[in-house]
Amino acid sequence: MRLLDSHAHVNFNAFKDDGDEVIRKSLEAGVGMILVGSESRTSNRAIDYANHYETGVWAAIGLHPSQLFATRVQGEDYDFMSRGEELDIKKYDKLADFSKVVAIGEIGLDYYRLADINESPEIIKEKQRQVLFQELILAAQHHLPVILHCREAHDDLLTILKDFYHEYQQILSKDKPWGVVHCFSGDMGLAHEYFNLGLAISFNGLITFCKTWDYLIQKMPLGKLLIETDCPFLTPVPFRGQRNEPSLVKLVAERIAQIRHTTIERIAEATTANACRLFNINW
Repeated sequence: MRLLDSHAHVNFNAFKDDGDEVIRKSLEAGVGMILVGSESRTSNRAIDYANHYETGVWAAIGLHPSQLFATRVQGEDYDFMSRGEELDIKKYDKLADFSKVVAIGEIGLDYYRLADINESPEIIKEKQRQVLFQELILAAQHHLPVILHCREAHDDLLTILKDFYHEYQQILSKDKPWGVVHCFSGDMGLAHEYFNLGLAISFNGLITFCKTWDYLIQKMPLGKLLIETDCPFLTPVPFRGQRNEPSLVKLVAERIAQIRHTTIERIAEATTANACRLFNINW
């Protein structure tokens, strides 16, 4: 049985001492991964890791909305300083040409910590919106899918995605999703708005200790579903409080199998196929 962690951050500092060891352990357990960047350094590091492995490890590159302004970003299982990176589209354009780069991401909108940034909320939002649209265009130009982050900004994200889809639908994929909303936080209605735009959604360890999305997971089309860890964050039960790793994506698959009253083998087969189709990879 093979699984694919569609959103991992082994390229983050939490793994600076043992990243390769973690990757090898996951591959030995039959778990491949997409290593997702959040700014230029982690995007480059994702490519470096992916280039070390013949298969099973791929990279996504992008500038996360939380990295646009210099600020301290804290949460239950993360604490880091954002330098405030300006989008250098030429730099990301060059990175997108690497063969192991299979997506543009993690990109999107995040309105959760507007008060923590020394700038007006509307200026922050407008900059996030402008950067997102530029990165969406970059993805379309390279025929790459997008990995979307959204926190407390779904209305604005949907508006941007609808505008983008209307303008660029001629070059977007017609027979598969052209992106995924990772760590999905909405309800059934919101999920179907994304589905109608040709997007998939993914779930992580949150669903092992929160039942908010059980009904959606049970009823949604299996072909629109991906799984992820978002490691080192959001560690699933029973390992809460420990660092998350790609190999633990199996626990996400097991929980989905329970919710949908099916086997983990069925969920593994379907979600791996979905991810391979989205990212145009073999695993």
